[in-house]
Amino acid sequence: MPETIASRLSALGHRLPEASAPAANYVSTVRTGNLLVVSGQISVRNGDVLTGAVGAEASIEEGRLAAECAAISVLSQIAAATDGSLAAVRRVVRLGVFIASTPDFAEQSQVANGASDLFVEVFGEAGRHARAAVGVAALPAGSTVEIDALVEMEPVAS
Repeated sequence: MPETIASRLSALGHRLPEASAPAANYVSTVRTGNLLVVSGQISVRNGDVLTGAVGAEASIEEGRLAAECAAISVLSQIAAATDGSLAAVRRVVRLGVFIASTPDFAEQSQVANGASDLFVEVFGEAGRHARAAVGVAALPAGSTVEIDALVEMEPVAS
């Protein structure tokens, strides 16, 4: 039986939450061919949004945790768009990691590693990806981190 995203996360000490519904006029995922585009997912832990700008209210370590939590939300969307199996994911292609941070904070890449490390732990080499780590003034719901993703999937059987 193929390993699932939820079982792999559980082995790593995490829980896969139910995928959240879109908060506005968009869809959570779009599949085109073998690519799955995942809309931005904010940092939520145990149902609560992790808030605060890194460099002010949040430390780098708190930012890394927020990035990891947003990455878990991305995984929830991947699981909801598929049968939840890791076998359907060929490769995590790209992450866009947006970090609420102060204007003088310049270590966004360190914060984004919270997400990147999780994807490598879950998918191994297939989890290594291209990435943008961008500091922003504010994110939805005051979230510390928001992540979108581009994932290559197995072809759909016809």
